[in-house]
Order: sequence, then C-alpha cells, then structure tokens
Amino acid sequence: MSSLTGADSDRTTLVRHFALALLVVVYTFNFIDRQILSILIQPIKEELGLSDTLMGLLTGFAFAAFYATLGIPIARYADRGNRRNLIALALAVWSFMTAVSGLAQNFWHMLIARIGVGVGEAGCSPPAHSIISDLYPAHQRATALGIYSLGIPVGIMFGLFAGGWINEFFGWRMAFFVVGIPGILLALLVRFAIREPERGQAEGRVASATQPSVGETLAYLLKKRSFLHLAFAAALTAFVGYGVVTWVPTFLIRSYGLGTGEIGTWFGLILGIPGGIGIALGGYLADKFGAKDARWYLWTTAVALVVATPFSFAIYLSTSAEIAFIAMIIPILLGNFYQATTFSQTQGLVELRMRAVAAGILLFIINIVGLGLGPTLVGITTDLLTPFYGDEALRYSLLGFSLINLWAAFHYFVAGRHLKDDLVLEGH
Repeated sequence: MSSLTGADSDRTTLVRHFALALLVVVYTFNFIDRQILSILIQPIKEELGLSDTLMGLLTGFAFAAFYATLGIPIARYADRGNRRNLIALALAVWSFMTAVSGLAQNFWHMLIARIGVGVGEAGCSPPAHSIISDLYPAHQRATALGIYSLGIPVGIMFGLFAGGWINEFFGWRMAFFVVGIPGILLALLVRFAIREPERGQAEGRVASATQPSVGETLAYLLKKRSFLHLAFAAALTAFVGYGVVTWVPTFLIRSYGLGTGEIGTWFGLILGIPGGIGIALGGYLADKFGAKDARWYLWTTAVALVVATPFSFAIYLSTSAEIAFIAMIIPILLGNFYQATTFSQTQGLVELRMRAVAAGILLFIINIVGLGLGPTLVGITTDLLTPFYGDEALRYSLLGFSLINLWAAFHYFVAGRHLKDDLVLEGH
C-alpha cells in the first residue's frame, strides 16, 4: 500500500474528525431523548396518577428490554451492511417516538412511546463504535471513543436543561416535542454527510469475507476472562449511574423542594461538565497508562470507582441541596471513567467483522443490568421504604445502591489482570 501524501493525510484526518464530531452530536441527541424523562418523572407521575414502581419501569426496563435486545441483531447487520445509513434511520425513529411521548394520556401510551424510543436507539452505538474503530487505530481508540461518549453527559445536560425549564413554562408535553423534532432533521445530515469507511482501514487489516454469527461472536468473547469481568463491571457501574441520573432529580424535589428548572440547571451542569471531563479523562488516562502496562487500561477505572464511593454518603445524607450538589461532582466525574476504555478494549478483543456485534453484546449486558434494573429497582425499593421514611425513602434507596460501585471496581481489577493475554494484535 502506497503511503499517503501530506495533503491526502490531512484530508483523511479531517474526514475522520468530522465523522467523529457528527457522531458525537447524534449520541448527544440519543441521551437527550433517553434521559429527558428523568426530570419529568414528578409532573408525569402526578398527572397520570402513577407509582414510583411504574415510573421506574418506564425509565428503566420498558426502554432497556427493547433497546438492549434489538441492539444485537441490528449490530449483526452493521457488521455486513452500511453503518451510516443504519444510524440515520435509527435517529429518525427514536426522535419521532420522543415527540410522540408528549401525546401520552396514560401509562400504556407512554409505555409504547418509550418502547419506540428504545427500538430506535438500539441502532446507534454498535455501528458507531464500529465506524470509529475503523477510523482510529488502537492506540487512539479509547480517546476517540471517549470523545464519542461525551454525547452522554452533554445529552443528559441539555435534556435536563430543556426538560426542566420547558416543563416549568409550558408543561412536560411540550418538552418532548421540542427535543424530539430536531433529531429528524439531523438524521438527514448524517445520511448525506458521513462517508462509510472501509473495515480495518485504521490498522491496515483486511476483513474476512465471511461474517461470524452472533453465537460465534458470543462464544469467542466468553472464552476471554477479561471480557466476562469487564462486561459485568460495566453493568454494575451503569446500574449505579442510571439510578443516579434517573432518580436524583426526584430526590431533590422531594427532599429539598427544588423546582425542575433549578434542578435542570445545576444537576445538568454537574452531569455535563464534570461528567464530560470524567469520560474524556478516563479515556486519556487509560490510553496513557495502558500503553505502558495493558492492565491499566481497566485498572484506572477500578481506582476511580473506589475513590468515588465515599462521596455518596455526603450526597444522600446531606442536610441541604447545596451540599448535595457539591458532593456530586467527584463521584460523577470518576464514575464516568469506565465509558471509553470499556468499549475500546472490547473492540480490541475481537476480529474485524465481530466489532459491531461485540459492542451490541456488551451494550445488551450493560443495559439490561444497568439501564433496565437500575432505575426499576430504585423505584421498587423506594416504594417499599416509603411506609417507613415517607418522602425521604428515595434518599436511602439511592444511598444503598451507590455501594455497588465497590463490587464493580473488583471486577475491573480482575479484568485488567487478564486483558493483555486476550487482546487481538494489530496486523493479525
């Protein structure tokens, strides 16, 4: 293969950076539409007459069951089909269903709309991870996927801003309309502005003609002890994280009497800025220390989770909203270290035509346990504790579940010990 000229190299760099930037915007919309419901739990609950358990199902399992399950067959298509077109179609579907959520008149209407959002969003990350892995070589991949993952805190931040203030001035229904409709226009931009990359181009590898089945990819991953531990660790970390993102706004309303606009501003800023720094810093430190010793690709996250856990007591046992907000900064920053390196190392554990399916399998595990069970079990536990603690029940429910991060840290440590032996070498 002939070497690229300086102009060709600059153009290639510009193309891949543009594609990454646009995928970050798509992922931002993904989380705006996914998490806007969290700031609207209380007004929706009051208008539709729902329990915390039912609201937990809407924010958690109802979404996650379809999102996670459909992610695998969609990812299989992405390993052989056009990933850009798939992302554009998925974006249009979930944006439309977000807007439809504003028309819900009862639990079942909202359930159908949330399922629709989950179905659409299943087509986002597996093909996006695969595209990014073909644009950036292994030594830059955690950083690139960390930048992509910035869509999470930025999306949550804007979702909380928009949902909180639009609800205060125009009601919760208008909030769904305002955040849903622009995504349909963004889908057109994705379709015509991103170029589908060749598989393996960043590493000089050539994809095999045959595509492994989902079962073959799963069996391949299950043989790697590092994947077993990192997938379970990520699921536990996500369990805590989704519980926080979903239920902390309601905790702040019930325990401190804050309005949705005020919560959307301050909680959104904390999730967006420290949360974003945590994702980017986690990816950067994983690449920096992992380049010298592969175990540190995952050990950086283990250390971060241990350090973050004690701050949870300050959040949930605080006597004022101000103390709670300040105490959130460190655990939200460190709690996001896992994002970039978990997905990056999974891409490095498999062959080229397994990449999107591997991402889909990882997302399935993370989202069934984290997104599905996290908000749902917090809601159920809160209902069970309400007879004893009243409006403060949510405080103790969140505190108890925050300790699961220590369990996650243990599995990240074990995963790191096995990672070097399991990685697929470039040029293979």
